[in-house]
Amino acid sequence: MKFKKKSEVKSEIPTASMPDIIFMLLVFFMVTTVLREFEGLPLILPSAKKIEKLESKRNTTHVWVSKAGLVSIDDKRVPIPAVRNVIYAKIAENPKLTISLKADRDTPMKVITDVQQEFRQANALKVNYAAKTRVG
Repeated sequence: MKFKKKSEVKSEIPTASMPDIIFMLLVFFMVTTVLREFEGLPLILPSAKKIEKLESKRNTTHVWVSKAGLVSIDDKRVPIPAVRNVIYAKIAENPKLTISLKADRDTPMKVITDVQQEFRQANALKVNYAAKTRVG
């Protein structure tokens, strides 16, 4: 007389709690993620009486110039002679590009003029000079 096995081994992975685990991971990553705004060079912007906002952030590239003469384009440090090539490549990629120039209040005018000359040689004529509103 032959006996049959009553228990069969099932090779399934239980998926009943899968949505709960995914939701907990999603909440965890949302809570622990830190978003950064801009980490350009440390600057103290000059003040202005009237300020306009830029039309589109998509068509804007940010250029920071520190009082030490350091230049940063979209969070990447660039020597002044290489500004022309970087800006030219960005304009070739996006012809509607506006450059937002943020310079420290104590930056020597020679450094700003050198950066502006590099913009001109790259045919970047849409330049916005960033400032903060004057209080009082």
